[in-house]
Amino acid sequence: MQEKTPSDYGFFRVATAIPTVKVADVEYNLKQHIELIRQAHADGVQLLAFPELSLTGYTCADLFHHQPLLEAAREALMHLAEATRGIDMAVVVGAPLAVGNRLYNCAVLLGDGVIAGIVPKIYLPTYNEFYEARWFASGVEVADGSWLELAMTDRKGKRVQQRVRIGKDLLFDFEGTTVGIEICEDLWVPMAPSNRMALAGAQIIVNLSCSNEVLGKHAYLRRMIEAQSGRLVCAYVYASAGFGESSTDLVFAGKGLIAENGTMLGESERFQMEPHILVRDVDVEKLKVLRRTQSTFCNLMADAFASTRDFHSEYYSHSLPRTGGYQTIQLSKLKAPDFEQQLYRYVAPRPFVPASADDMEARCSEIFNIQVQGLVTRLQHIQAKTAVVGISGGLDSTLALLVTVRAFDKLGWSRDRIVGITMPGFGTSKRTHDNSLGLMKALGITTREISIKDAVNQHFKDLGIDPSVHDVTYENCQARERTQILMDASNQTGGIVIGTGDLSELALGWCTYNGDHMSMYAVNVSIPKTLVKYLVRYVAMSGSEEARKYLLDIIDTPISPELIPTDEQGNIAQKTEDLVGPYELHDFFLYHFFRFGASADKIFMLAKKAFQSDEYAGERDATYDDETIRKWLSTFMRRFFQQQFKRSCLPDGPKVGTVSISPRGDWRMPSDASSALWK
Repeated sequence: MQEKTPSDYGFFRVATAIPTVKVADVEYNLKQHIELIRQAHADGVQLLAFPELSLTGYTCADLFHHQPLLEAAREALMHLAEATRGIDMAVVVGAPLAVGNRLYNCAVLLGDGVIAGIVPKIYLPTYNEFYEARWFASGVEVADGSWLELAMTDRKGKRVQQRVRIGKDLLFDFEGTTVGIEICEDLWVPMAPSNRMALAGAQIIVNLSCSNEVLGKHAYLRRMIEAQSGRLVCAYVYASAGFGESSTDLVFAGKGLIAENGTMLGESERFQMEPHILVRDVDVEKLKVLRRTQSTFCNLMADAFASTRDFHSEYYSHSLPRTGGYQTIQLSKLKAPDFEQQLYRYVAPRPFVPASADDMEARCSEIFNIQVQGLVTRLQHIQAKTAVVGISGGLDSTLALLVTVRAFDKLGWSRDRIVGITMPGFGTSKRTHDNSLGLMKALGITTREISIKDAVNQHFKDLGIDPSVHDVTYENCQARERTQILMDASNQTGGIVIGTGDLSELALGWCTYNGDHMSMYAVNVSIPKTLVKYLVRYVAMSGSEEARKYLLDIIDTPISPELIPTDEQGNIAQKTEDLVGPYELHDFFLYHFFRFGASADKIFMLAKKAFQSDEYAGERDATYDDETIRKWLSTFMRRFFQQQFKRSCLPDGPKVGTVSISPRGDWRMPSDASSALWK
């Protein structure tokens, strides 16, 4: 059986090509295009975008009125189309094309020896340094359903005339992946054509541009492209002209940018003097999932566009929507090339954790404040006298305590109204015990220590449980005893129990039903395990030196429920990640499964990229081989489905990120669903 490639999982390989040009030297520019097409084809590119007016150069000015330049551009299109024959790749180039008595600034999509369609620029800037209306007409003047005859070479080498669709109403479909095209200024206006293209079904927007450099403009453009790809839930492929364009008054740095759903996948270096391409794989399958789950996006699509009917021509077929819609040209003859196994995109090993230090601090601040605000609102609403927190000396209970302390400070309430209870049992180590007591003292809260050993031993005796058998009953008896103490203490003091369990534990069901699973307000319910230690470190760095000492040691303590007796040296014997697997893997699985509806096979492919590529070595704890990834992925899927019953009755808690499993909000799933399709 042939191994699957990224294209089998919904990835579509796109690229920007930035040639060096000679203004008005179409023959030279054509050679540059053909060479870049060859390079892109060698990389398995399916859709290649060149800059605006790339065949002639953007800065021809009044030379656009001269027939030799226009004829040379038409002739170049014929040769360029021929250069694409048999290479299974679509190419979008820029060229000036006359229709009747009007000249249009056009994007031309061609491939497999033919020109598939022509899209004219709609918005022509005629302000500041721009003067496009002097030479070009707006694409709105092209009537819907228009055709243009261009000379082509057929498959037998004979020169023929080909009728080509031209209009602002064109989309291009590649076996389920739909592409829309706009040109430069079209993006900058309040109602960009790409808005309607996306609602008509385009998952990829291509922008052919020639945007000159002005101080601060590039940063603004970058943000705009990211924002547009996010608003439209699309991939945005932007190619802007570079070296060789006239520098009479302006400088063109040459830039390629590819964004997807608000994230910049890649951008080329500006101010290069050599031709260059930027290749990225965009996840069209993911974009489709996101659009399906956004009801407002779907409603807008349904309101704006009606059903289509098919039409076929000699070279390709296209669909004709009702008036006001788009004509979708079906490019069935441009088949997707086979991918190399390499995936041309960044895959974060820790998708919940910001990569940069600056982003980390800002993100942690925002997350922590969301948690605090949620708890403040609840405490104030019910007029709680106290908050009761079980303190184990582990990361989760520590974060819950820090949130509670900040909430009380914000309310102006005394910290001694926070009741921290440490409940040592059979598996409690000296390290976690000492850290629990030390941290509570450093934070100035009310501290209580209640051993659960006697109560649990009595429980064992009452039920006839052999305490030497360290099975699930042995462990859960301890967890439920601790919860009982916390609940009763909250009644005793007129307060509420603050939940400590995190998102990763709930996804795996790694909690005791009606034990640590239950509380009165769960502040960590939306925090993945891989992020918890960064939040604790963030608070530690801004807190007292005394508290920081304990917080940093807690960060370095192995993750454990401490329900199995310690070893002979009194150290932790039960380590969670030895039992259920590395949390950095499980958080990775959770992110892609929940956020984008990825299949198990697709998650495995992405995990290989994230956890086996040398380029990401500094962003993960370890490298995992195929067998290890498959093992824990299987565990994740099995447990996620089996343990849904615990998530179906979660206590209240604040949503923090895009992945949330509250049964009242983001995740509604039957507790008895089968996992057969996700194995």
